[in-house]
Amino acid sequence: MISTRLRVKELLRERRWTTKVLAEKTGMSESYLTHIKNGTRRWNEDALKKLAAAFELDPTDIFEYRKGMPTHSIVSSDAMVMSDETQAQVPVRVVPVMGDIPSQPSEYNNKLTQIATGYKDQFVPVIGSDDKSLFCLCMEDNAYAPQFVKGDYLIISPELWTRSGDIVAVEYGKDDPVKMIAQVNYSNDLVVFESVNHKKPPVALVKGRDTFRIIGKVMYRYQKMA
Repeated sequence: MISTRLRVKELLRERRWTTKVLAEKTGMSESYLTHIKNGTRRWNEDALKKLAAAFELDPTDIFEYRKGMPTHSIVSSDAMVMSDETQAQVPVRVVPVMGDIPSQPSEYNNKLTQIATGYKDQFVPVIGSDDKSLFCLCMEDNAYAPQFVKGDYLIISPELWTRSGDIVAVEYGKDDPVKMIAQVNYSNDLVVFESVNHKKPPVALVKGRDTFRIIGKVMYRYQKMA
């Protein structure tokens, strides 16, 4: 899993640079870089962009991978190729990992769900989104296999509009609400939630009568590498 620490010390050692050299390349002070290198001070988005440019790396390649945790590749149907110049300008957000879908995603509620589900201090970086309520759902079992398997991370955005065919996090039902990941399909009077692996019958709900809520759209899948 990717932590919020940056592997500046490792990259300096690989390139045989001093902190002074890095300060000259980034325009940041040696003292600030020393704090980032030692993990004694939080970095910000601007600092991450400058470090990425100096090391000539993608911003996500500067994050530290926690020992013993699997690395992941990003799989996205909406992925686009960007130039280094463009990439340096896109936002990078650190998204909390959690084991359940929050009913009301927000920075505060996501933090509570993260802690309550046993993922305190576990995060993944996401490039190109300003959605402050983004969250990362960890697949804790193979209930959605083979599409999503145990260990996969789903990056979910509550701010994105959804359309038929999208994979979404949804909550439906009034007395005993159910939360799940499903493919959504819209018609004039109905919304249909279909199991992503087609192992369960679809759920058809009547607009304006049945209780349901789209919590967010699945943006990316961080897939565990073999």
